[in-house]
Amino acid sequence: MKHLSLVSFSLMTALLLSGCTTDTDQAAATAASEVQVVGAMRNVMWKSELAGTIDLDSITGKEQLYGLGPVEYLAGELLIMDGKSYKSVVVSDTTMQVEETFAAKAPFFVYARVPAWQERTLPDSIQTMQQLELYLDSETQNSKRPFPFKVSGEIEHATIHIVNLPAGSKVSNPDEAHQGQVNYTLGDEIIDIVGFFSTEHKAVFTHHDTFMHLHLITSDRSKMGHLDEAAFKPGSLTLYLPKE
Repeated sequence: MKHLSLVSFSLMTALLLSGCTTDTDQAAATAASEVQVVGAMRNVMWKSELAGTIDLDSITGKEQLYGLGPVEYLAGELLIMDGKSYKSVVVSDTTMQVEETFAAKAPFFVYARVPAWQERTLPDSIQTMQQLELYLDSETQNSKRPFPFKVSGEIEHATIHIVNLPAGSKVSNPDEAHQGQVNYTLGDEIIDIVGFFSTEHKAVFTHHDTFMHLHLITSDRSKMGHLDEAAFKPGSLTLYLPKE
């Protein structure tokens, strides 16, 4: 009888532990796709809160991590893709430096962990950022928002920028915040884009006139910045959305 009692106790314990593990796994899976936001664009642009509110090196679990934002004091751009972090800074009106590093801080930053993606080929009609935004809005009406996404493919041309605020500057509006910004024109390139989509975060991590915040990096990782305008090569784009 004692032996049976011990067996029963062991089975009950195993079942309880199994149930706890399942709950933990489910919680982890849910947390993995949650978009995290630190700081706010409006505080940077209007209140001159330029210092870093997050140290990228302090983010735990860097595998499967995606994120974007500016460098503190608006001294460059940041992009995390596939668990690797890239920082771009202005060298001149025509050149930039892109470094792979987590040793950077941001005044506002949006990020998420994405364990798995579902991919689809975008229609040939998606050739501009505006068309991409409309497509995403239409296709994700019943999906969890906000969400991260990736786009891979080719551009015919694009414009990206790197913020480059003069040291010691104070800002009280977006025009002042973009002092020193350098725009770079890209030609025919193979690119990757990390984006975040939200209809509820204007002036938090998207600008007031869009639901998207996008950073582009070239396939050779030599150019990276905030994407302002693009002409995508028809039929070349693959969209990646988080698996739900």
